[in-house]
Amino acid sequence: MGVREEVLAKAAPNIGEQLRRRVTATPDKLAFMYPDGRAEGPSTWSRLTWRESYDLIEPLAFGLLARGLKYEDRVAICSSTRYEWIFLDLAIALAAGATTTVYPNTGPDDVHYILKDSGSVIYIAENAEQLNKIIDDDALTSQIHTVVVLDTANVTLDDRVISYEQLLELGRGFAKEHPSAVDDAVASTNHDTLSTLIYTSGTTGRPKGVRLNHLSWVYEGAATKHLDIIGPDELQYLWLPLSHVFGKALIAVQLDYGFASAVDGRIDKIVQGLGEVKPTFMCGAPRIFEKVRGAVLTGNTGLKAKIARWAFSVGYDSIDYRLAGKEMPKALAAKYRVADKLVFSKLKEKLGGRIKFMISGSAKLSPQVQKWFYGAGILIVEGYGATETSAIASVDLPSDPHFGTVGPILPGIETRIGDDGELLLRGPIITSGYHNLDEKTEKVLVDGWYHTGDIAEITDGGRLRITDRKKDLFKTSGGKFVAPQKVEGAIQANIPYVAQSVAIGEGRKYVSALVVLDPALLQKWAEKRNLGHLSYAELSQRPEIRSSIEKWMSRVNEKLERWETVKQFHILDHELTVDNSGVTPNMKIRRSIVTEKYGDIVEKLYPQED
Repeated sequence: MGVREEVLAKAAPNIGEQLRRRVTATPDKLAFMYPDGRAEGPSTWSRLTWRESYDLIEPLAFGLLARGLKYEDRVAICSSTRYEWIFLDLAIALAAGATTTVYPNTGPDDVHYILKDSGSVIYIAENAEQLNKIIDDDALTSQIHTVVVLDTANVTLDDRVISYEQLLELGRGFAKEHPSAVDDAVASTNHDTLSTLIYTSGTTGRPKGVRLNHLSWVYEGAATKHLDIIGPDELQYLWLPLSHVFGKALIAVQLDYGFASAVDGRIDKIVQGLGEVKPTFMCGAPRIFEKVRGAVLTGNTGLKAKIARWAFSVGYDSIDYRLAGKEMPKALAAKYRVADKLVFSKLKEKLGGRIKFMISGSAKLSPQVQKWFYGAGILIVEGYGATETSAIASVDLPSDPHFGTVGPILPGIETRIGDDGELLLRGPIITSGYHNLDEKTEKVLVDGWYHTGDIAEITDGGRLRITDRKKDLFKTSGGKFVAPQKVEGAIQANIPYVAQSVAIGEGRKYVSALVVLDPALLQKWAEKRNLGHLSYAELSQRPEIRSSIEKWMSRVNEKLERWETVKQFHILDHELTVDNSGVTPNMKIRRSIVTEKYGDIVEKLYPQED
């Protein structure tokens, strides 16, 4: 039996059965924690076992069936990350429906497009704000027969618009009249049944609906468990957007492993939440780790700053020994103990004090950031994937980390490197295609091989290393190819005040950049200098800020090849947001749109060119 067959033999036939297997195996074990949601002060966290969770999920499934949900009917969820999102998603699977994911920061026009394109018949709105995006849309009135609202403040309920609590009660009543309805729905689903439509917010054009079947998720769970990455008694802090494939995949992984998750999508509450629940691992995007590092680098002055710099230099010296599992020289070990007591222990405490490792995904993690954390005794490993691969195609193993790689490919997934260096993948986690977009599907899926668009190599140890994004490479007038992500990563890793950056240089003599400063760190800088009364726009254009960024940029350039160095830059006086079309709903830079929108500024960065 090959490894794929071995994994498939362990995988559940569908998500409903995957959930039921977990509940049967560990009914009284902690499954989820969630906060009371208060805006100020400490949160009170409620706890639910797997049995208690299922006793809420199943009535939701009955409720959806009572509202007329049929096989593969789409149910759209437009909400931030919260436990109800997870419960509704699992209920949709139990009822044989399919989830359509909608980022809560998606504008009304794109929400309309996603709902129409997906053919969603039920819409889950987190609150009045999300409800208002569709409630007066006449084109959706006949299509969407039911709207379920989680937080009903300022919402008028009626026959069409009902509350989450009403859906639960409706389901409990329907279960008494039709006790086998959910069993029948689960039995009707199989590996090929549509589970999820995840709309990727493309950096150009309309979002595409990626079709992921039940097989994608149950294989993710079984394959990651085959790698034995996480123990069943761990506690995850889950804040990632569940509209994103990475967050969604973590639900599938949790079902197979049986660990618990503390769920709270409020980004401004992450540090507080970590301290309250004390998780043992967390997954995140690189920007979260960059922000933590930036806060440390800019938060100390005077003697404290000197001590912190000394501690991290000691930590850096320890890396090779610790990665190789070797004992440090006695003098270094003694210094490390002091550094840990004075600096590293405080950083670990801010993360809850029990973190064993963190996993970074959705974008490339800067090696500098990874080594900075590891020097402090905090391990971050990288994973790799895409929406089209159900998120996790490979992951570096915390038990045997290899920095600079994204670890081994999931067991049973075929890998090929094309003639141009592009990574191709084939296997059970790969999408069945783009919804209603046959031509685009044919371009990326050839004989079952998914063309990732990423340039990669396989190390001698069988680990995957991603080097460039094929479509984003640009060529300077000197004929040198530049990967903008590498330049941007270096900027954000070495300039703690920078939150966003866009590298430019197609057909130009040199590389330049547009940069956006972190509002919170900029405000702290201002308050230390009695400038707190100034606006973000005013502060960002201060000459002393420009001078400071110039000094940091020289450090950036030390990390880059000569042809990649940033010769000119401009600090924007505002953030790139969804509203100004600077980023997608999942916060990816719309590179071409930004370059065109700020064309006048870009031209001024090249004054010597004809």
